[in-house]
Amino acid sequence: MNTQLHNFLSIEQLTTLEMNMKGEERNYFEKLVEELNNTIEAMPKTYEQDGKGEDAIVYLHYFIGDFDWYITERDMEPEQLQAFGLACMYCDEIGFISIVDIIKNGGELDFNWTPKTLAEVRDSR
Repeated sequence: MNTQLHNFLSIEQLTTLEMNMKGEERNYFEKLVEELNNTIEAMPKTYEQDGKGEDAIVYLHYFIGDFDWYITERDMEPEQLQAFGLACMYCDEIGFISIVDIIKNGGELDFNWTPKTLAEVRDSR
């Protein structure tokens, strides 16, 4: 799989995608990978949504247990180490988020996420 997803997914999620792209539902998973790549490519880089406040778009959602991370901007560096967005753990906090730490600790990228504003995310919680 030639993709930039390796910066945003755990080895387990990448392996699962690769296996499913060889199975009966190959077309579905190929389309999913293409859509995820397009979303990541279109995402603003750090500070490009500065000043939008609650109108900033959340492009990616990670989760593990009761913890959620909503990513609004990706890192400017080629290697994806951190992002910017809303972290919902013990309290809600906007700031820099370590993608590496989320993945390392078992966080998963939500494959069913549809981009929406921060206000919509907060209203749905």
